[in-house]
Amino acid sequence: MLIKTYSYVFSLLALTTPALVAAQAYPSRPLRMVVPSAPGGGTDILARVLASKLTEYLGQTVVVDNRAGAGTTIGIDNVAKAAPDGYTVLVTPSTLALNLWMYTKLPYDAIRDLAPLTQIAAVPNALVVHPSVPARSVAELMALAKKQPGEINAGSAGIGTSPHLSLELFKHLAKINLVHVPYKGSGAAVIAHLSGEISLQIPSLPTVMGYIRTNRLRVLGVTTAKRSPYLPEVPAIGEVVPGYEATQWFGFLTTAGTPQAVQDRLSQEAIRALRAPDVAKHMANEGAEIVASTPAQFAAYIKSETEKWGRVIKAAGIKPQ
Repeated sequence: MLIKTYSYVFSLLALTTPALVAAQAYPSRPLRMVVPSAPGGGTDILARVLASKLTEYLGQTVVVDNRAGAGTTIGIDNVAKAAPDGYTVLVTPSTLALNLWMYTKLPYDAIRDLAPLTQIAAVPNALVVHPSVPARSVAELMALAKKQPGEINAGSAGIGTSPHLSLELFKHLAKINLVHVPYKGSGAAVIAHLSGEISLQIPSLPTVMGYIRTNRLRVLGVTTAKRSPYLPEVPAIGEVVPGYEATQWFGFLTTAGTPQAVQDRLSQEAIRALRAPDVAKHMANEGAEIVASTPAQFAAYIKSETEKWGRVIKAAGIKPQ
């Protein structure tokens, strides 16, 4: 009996020792943090803050790799198909929960192919207009759009992104006709906006906070149900358009199948990084509210967001590509 017991213990050690050794040795080389959007947007800004702190905590360089295109699906797919070793991670906006409804066929399954680590932050999108636009409130913008139906250009980070769906929800509930102009990422949309190529957009607050502060763009409203504590003087769009609400979030994930010990290390260090005072201050300056949820909480949130936006997309009559 004693021999059988020892044999069982040794068998368990044989199974667990490689995983423990791998976790202890991890990471032994730089990590690649994929951002599925262009440089300069809200996702990129928050990813670089997290990458810098993780570099400090993990003892290995975390390199940001922007893989923009196809409504973030190119970058997300890159991580979904990466080796499950914890050396490829993803910082994604909430399009992760939208793409299922925006594309008839995705090259990945977000639930099957990705492992949630933590929700980084939640931010409002901000309705901003070029200074040349005469409207100084949401109500004035709606009145202007009704006087000029189909004549006002409104940009977004691309079809199916949170800024696009925030715009479509605004058009639908406000009963106005704006011309949607999609760009390849928030950075490109902001450049076009600053030049006057488009009159308005509804990007994430971190994307345009600097331009709001320097008066290069005028903010009329935020998309959350309540006013942002970072812009308390700016009304929520829902105060003028009943029922309007859209929150953009950002998450940290890796490839499914990554050893659990490595997933745990990544999750713990990311949460630790998000709670660091300097990171919290930086996030606050960008108008982002830190969440730092557990993997299980983040997985449940992705599921609820996917269901919610599926209903919104169908109600708005947006057809998948």
